[in-house]
Amino acid sequence: MYRIPEQNLDRLFSLTAEKSKLYIPADTAAGTAQFMPWKEGLKLTDAHNTVRSAKDFFFPQTENLVGFRVEGKSIEVIDVREETEDFVVFGVRACDVRSFSILDKVFLADPVDTYYKNRREHGTILSLACNMPEETCFCGTFGIDCAAPGGDVQMWQTDGWFYLEPLTEKGNAYIDTVSSLLEECGGEAAAECRRAIDAVKKKLPLAGLTTEGFGGDKMAELFDSEKWGELAEACLGCGTCTFVCPTCQCYDIRDFNTGHGISRFRCWDSCMYSDFTKMSAGQPRLTQLERFRQRFMHKLVYFPANNDGEFGCVGCGRCLSKCPISMNIVKVMKNLTEGDQ
Repeated sequence: MYRIPEQNLDRLFSLTAEKSKLYIPADTAAGTAQFMPWKEGLKLTDAHNTVRSAKDFFFPQTENLVGFRVEGKSIEVIDVREETEDFVVFGVRACDVRSFSILDKVFLADPVDTYYKNRREHGTILSLACNMPEETCFCGTFGIDCAAPGGDVQMWQTDGWFYLEPLTEKGNAYIDTVSSLLEECGGEAAAECRRAIDAVKKKLPLAGLTTEGFGGDKMAELFDSEKWGELAEACLGCGTCTFVCPTCQCYDIRDFNTGHGISRFRCWDSCMYSDFTKMSAGQPRLTQLERFRQRFMHKLVYFPANNDGEFGCVGCGRCLSKCPISMNIVKVMKNLTEGDQ
């Protein structure tokens, strides 16, 4: 275990940035928080979480995949891939850390997505425990401990100090690069911080939410539930929930005529959109009810059915705070199991 006083945080950022690109969660002009490249004077936000998740670092909203140069009947394939530079993401919360393992199961399974793999190999995650989880948080429902957030280095902020515990080879390598600013210490302060967070977690409004009644063995029962109609009735199909979600992985691939050739790129998509997965035979999910059901069945049934029981939600609460009609996964879970819990 290591520690550094809060007043030396800028020195830690500066030394980190000398070795690798550094991103920290910082306040925006709009009053929200997002991950930004660190520069002198940029301060760590006091906000609990960023509006957009840290997923962007490994699965960006848009990315170029390949280019084509066409001359007559000749087509030249242009490899646009570049080796990703090493980077460090500071202050990632436990929910976002868990989301990486969910995305890994998608993008690192055969056939491996080399674009994603490249970024994962070059990124180092410094997580930060949640001293005061939001009332919209329910990560504990999915077995996530916001008091021990994981990653390559996990950190706690308490009594004017940041405490750092490396957990992986990447984490130990990072500690070595900034060791001149750190002092070794025992783990008592971090343990006390964890106990304080555990006490807060028990008082959260959603602390009692469970996954009982969900999972792969509930597929037919939940799919055929008559409650989907009422739940989906108010959904606007705006896709906001999917774009703030740290585990959504749907994307589209499109070709763009640059005037000098063709650029093929990948961009996020949403299963909530009427043209999602549209094929020559049409859209397989024709109604908003079907699209709404698909999103939540994937998180709570299909994904755990294919991934040893791991759910596709991390309880970050972003969809609770951002849905314009306040229809979110918590309401879905409660409604579908009403009378069962």
